[in-house]
Amino acid sequence: MLELQDLSLQVDEHTLLAEITARLPRRHLVAVLGPSGCGKSTLLKVIAGVREHSTGHVRWEGRDLAHEGDLDPHEIGYVPQFGIAYERLTVWENVEAASRLRVSGLASDERRAVIEGVLKDVGLDDITDRPVRLLSGGQRRRLALALELVSAPHLLLADEVTSGLDAKSEDEIVALLRNLSRRSERLVVNVTHSLRHLDQHDSVLVLAEGRVAYHGSPKTLFHYFGVESHEYLFSRLATRSPEDWHSSWQKHRTAYYGECGLDGDTSDSAPTVIAAPLAPMPSLAAQFAVLLARRWKLFFRDRGQLALQAALLFGFPLLVVLFAMDGLPQLPSPGGADSESFLKQILLAAETREQFVRTGTLVSGLVMFQVVLLALMGSNNSAREIAAERAIFEKEKFAGLRPLAYVGSKAVFLGVLVLVQSLWMAAFVSWFVQFPGAFAAQAALLVLINAAITSICLGLSSLLRSPEQASLVSIYLVGFQLPLSGAVLALPDWLAPIVRPFIASYWSWSGFIDTLRAERYFDAVRLVTETKLASFELCVWFLLCHVALGLVLAVVGSKSSRWE
Repeated sequence: MLELQDLSLQVDEHTLLAEITARLPRRHLVAVLGPSGCGKSTLLKVIAGVREHSTGHVRWEGRDLAHEGDLDPHEIGYVPQFGIAYERLTVWENVEAASRLRVSGLASDERRAVIEGVLKDVGLDDITDRPVRLLSGGQRRRLALALELVSAPHLLLADEVTSGLDAKSEDEIVALLRNLSRRSERLVVNVTHSLRHLDQHDSVLVLAEGRVAYHGSPKTLFHYFGVESHEYLFSRLATRSPEDWHSSWQKHRTAYYGECGLDGDTSDSAPTVIAAPLAPMPSLAAQFAVLLARRWKLFFRDRGQLALQAALLFGFPLLVVLFAMDGLPQLPSPGGADSESFLKQILLAAETREQFVRTGTLVSGLVMFQVVLLALMGSNNSAREIAAERAIFEKEKFAGLRPLAYVGSKAVFLGVLVLVQSLWMAAFVSWFVQFPGAFAAQAALLVLINAAITSICLGLSSLLRSPEQASLVSIYLVGFQLPLSGAVLALPDWLAPIVRPFIASYWSWSGFIDTLRAERYFDAVRLVTETKLASFELCVWFLLCHVALGLVLAVVGSKSSRWE
């Protein structure tokens, strides 16, 4: 039994819901109707706990959800208006992933039987291997329902699941919802604009600007509003104010409730609590494993992304070595013969300095070129990683997915990309250019710059509201790396200490140059830059801080709600 008692939602000065009272039993299909903007979807979100109501009570089986905790993910299924499936996965793969993320303790054959049963219930059992991108609108709605049914919820909320469908598909979905309401003593709340199938519902709840104008049997709906057919219903609603309709309903509620078998008195009744067996939620490690496997599957099925990754992986290192195909030039030995004239010694010293300057510029440029290109790779890796699938993530989080498992799977997936990209860059460039110094230390700094930008952009992707915003901010982040690093032009003395801690490229470039300290190339670089260089150890520490900061931002952003 779902009870709404004097439910209201106030946002700033706007009233979205006002004094909604209704009583909905199990084994019941209710249609929630009303003009656009009347509060239908808002009501569903309040029932689901996505939005917090201002006053009143939402009770499920006698439990006040505001004071005794939200519904367990296994008690409720919510089919939102937006798409909640991965386009490149098949019907079976989407439903199987949903099952593994929500329900544990099933053997392989048991899980297969559950999935097969759900797909048969929704009429998708003969297209299980079809990719979602090839499904029709009606099939996508069926899939959305299947994703919720894997945990057998007792309360199913459907938000505009028939919107935009042809008449035949709409008929089938409404019939399916009615059938589902008869399974497992389930209550199904169906928000809809369509008035074609009201007779298939057990009751109809009509809203007018957030107020209840009617809740009763579809058989008495037209009589109550004084209209002959459904096409006149909404125009009839417009003839009186929402307050008048609500006041009228308050007077007649008891009589209409009695006609459709609903008890209008919610204050004195003591509903019997029906204990529902709840399937155990998978552990964090189990969810992590499912998410990671799914992410790799999506990666290898995206041919465009694979082509881009291959182009970056092989193209960027070629761009670097293009400027030093024959390796680094040899630096001349200091000093000259004592027998040479003073003028020749001056000319030789000037020539030596000029060669040192050219070589120092080349070495510094090659190092920074690698750093910036890897920063670009990092931005490409993760700028859209969370933002682009935020709607699906929010829905899975609502169904019990732990944000830490989600971010962890992203971190491991991206970590593999970072290692492959960075180590290949380091090895390829080192083979051609023959940088002196410790290769392992230099490779570590290239890995860390890629990891730092990848991590920070992952955090931005989690915090920002759209993939376009995340991509744009990530591009700006990389764009500011070169000028603010000081590798080309030294920053003013007062500005450098302020911005340097936040510029990952500076720490990778500076640390790489520090690995050349025992070589004469280090002196050459010092000739061409006035920027203070940091030690290798300090650079590693700062880059690790950038990685950690990005992951923390990703976790914080993933825990916040982006449902809208």
